[in-house]
Amino acid sequence: MQDTIIKFENISMQFPGVLANDNVSFDIKKGEVFALVGENGAGKSTLMNILYGINTPTNGSVYIKGNKMEKHTPSEAIENGVGMVHQHFMLVPSFTVAQNIALSKEPRKHKVFYDLKAAEKATQDLVNDYGLVVNPKAVVQEISVGLQQRVEILKTLYRGADILILDEPTAVLTPQETEELFEVIRRIVREKDMTVIIITHKLYEVMAISDRVGVMRQGKLVGVENTKDVNEKVLASMMVGRDVLFDKMEKHGVQGDVQIEVRDLQVADNRGLLAVRGVDLKVHAGEILGIAAIEGNGQSELLEAITGMRGILSGEAFVEGVKINGMNPGQIRKLGLAHIPEDRIATGVSSSSTITENLIIGKERRQNFSKYKIHLMKSSITRYAQEISQKFDIRGAGVDTEVGSLSGGNMQKVVVAREFSFDTPVLIIAQPTRGVDVGAIEFIHQSIINKRNEGCAILLVSADLDEIFRLSDRIITMYEGKVTGEFAEGEIDKMDISYYMTGDRSEASVTQAGGGQE
Repeated sequence: MQDTIIKFENISMQFPGVLANDNVSFDIKKGEVFALVGENGAGKSTLMNILYGINTPTNGSVYIKGNKMEKHTPSEAIENGVGMVHQHFMLVPSFTVAQNIALSKEPRKHKVFYDLKAAEKATQDLVNDYGLVVNPKAVVQEISVGLQQRVEILKTLYRGADILILDEPTAVLTPQETEELFEVIRRIVREKDMTVIIITHKLYEVMAISDRVGVMRQGKLVGVENTKDVNEKVLASMMVGRDVLFDKMEKHGVQGDVQIEVRDLQVADNRGLLAVRGVDLKVHAGEILGIAAIEGNGQSELLEAITGMRGILSGEAFVEGVKINGMNPGQIRKLGLAHIPEDRIATGVSSSSTITENLIIGKERRQNFSKYKIHLMKSSITRYAQEISQKFDIRGAGVDTEVGSLSGGNMQKVVVAREFSFDTPVLIIAQPTRGVDVGAIEFIHQSIINKRNEGCAILLVSADLDEIFRLSDRIITMYEGKVTGEFAEGEIDKMDISYYMTGDRSEASVTQAGGGQE
């Protein structure tokens, strides 16, 4: 029988107005892959932050390798062999792989001078030992997302971790990169007797990689199950307290006129380098065009150009038949465009503002919200915010809660709720369900389809291929700023399309992109 390596004993965590963890007790065994799942706001991230020493529990105790945590600091967790790879990587883009791995624990010559060669050798030794292949001398901003994740894992190993927490580890990975990660996890568990804890919303991945799975709902532990004894449907029901069915989405209606069009578009990234290289595309009313691409291949810059958040170097872009070159985001929104941005924290919400304030952004001057378009009508606004919050299941202490205090998934619900509440003919969507639980995914997906069926033209970018395939009427792939393929619904499978996403079309069973640009 495996030894207990982590024990949570009666853990409760109280934040102002929110009981994030409610008397949670369970253990994790040495040498297992343990998955932790639950809805947004269920308390799983809070629990892992307690384990890593970011939060101190209100009540209860945590034991690591039999040692009770006393200080509840990250340094205490690290000393006990705990490492954490966050969903949003914490790397210095301009540093090399070795420099990032050794950061804050740099080897020194004569206890004074930074020994870069020693850092590179230590990194290479870890690469060789754990099979996490990456070039120690490579600059982080020049390597793929999958390799950056390896760097984050190597950082924890460099600090002596034998307990690894992975927060949404496959959110931005291709199917091949996901399988490579899972092979790495299997290897380090098998050969190094490490313990891996995965926080995820992707239940099929839970089934593929974990030995046991813990399910949380509304701060409580619903149960811990042997993965082999359950299935995705059972886990989803445990998470949300009801059946969740991801059936094929029913689409109806007729394609209408072109609502979004770009011609030979060229756009630069933040470094001034060409990110979008001569892209042509059209999106019709009553159609969802999905863009499948690994992060960093121009899809973000493309959407930012169409929404006015980024300048256009050359080419043309049209919304509702109006040329938008040189327009700002406000002008483009007035043409009838709503936008769910990729980075909810940077551009999607005002973190210091309340849920109510975020939900009415862009609607402040409506007749039912303001008197003479000057004086805001608080009671009407509050009532509206409460209705929308309930409809989209935004969970907080109330509509006066600051958005910055919400979980990432509930922040996303605020953005989705606001943008879907605009009656617009054009919808630009980037990563609509990143960090969102299965129940909310079901609701958001149906909402997107409803918009499409109402005649909305939707341009969708998602790192989740399941999402792209489930929702899209057409799919284009992008690699290094160019369109590498175009496919009608059902024309290509997920494995083959991932080759077009990596630029290696020779491996795909489909010999050429289907369809035209119309």
